[in-house]
Amino acid sequence: MANEAAAPKKAGGGFKARMKELGRKILVALKRKPQTVPLVVLVIAFLYYSLNLTQISNTTALINGPGMGLAEFCTMLFSALSLVCFLNAFPYRKKIKLPMLILMLALVGAVIYCDYYYGSCIQNAITRAENRIIVTANNAYVGNSANMLRVHTIILLVGLSQISLPVFSKLLKIDTNVMIEGNSNMTQIDISGEDA
Repeated sequence: MANEAAAPKKAGGGFKARMKELGRKILVALKRKPQTVPLVVLVIAFLYYSLNLTQISNTTALINGPGMGLAEFCTMLFSALSLVCFLNAFPYRKKIKLPMLILMLALVGAVIYCDYYYGSCIQNAITRAENRIIVTANNAYVGNSANMLRVHTIILLVGLSQISLPVFSKLLKIDTNVMIEGNSNMTQIDISGEDA
């Protein structure tokens, strides 16, 4: 009976050890490639905008302001191109390609400007004196689009703040070494190479 009671504890301890090891492996991967964090943030921003594209398109069709369709198109295009530039800026086991990094930053800046411009077109359409658009239940996508653009801009700014890789990699000074039994007395090893 004592063995039956000990078995679940051992299985639970095994799961905890596996989760701890998984966390350690993730930290090691982030220490080796800290650019993974801003890449994931930029992918999240791209997916967030893409999944809300129907509301943006409906808003463009309703308001039909100058340059709104172009801003929507540029946001999608520049978002995809910024991901490609980011992947090319950080090649595997090579130095950072500065021109690609600068191009990626310019593209993300252009996306932020397009978000701002599109949001200002929505604001003008809602607040203008003549032929003002009143947000109701039938066109709630207009208000949703304005809120979505704010969140999208915030996600992009978070991604840009994470590109400061040297600072971020210094923040990950976490001990990821694996302790192996019997290696604690390593001070007694003679490495002089002399034969006794």
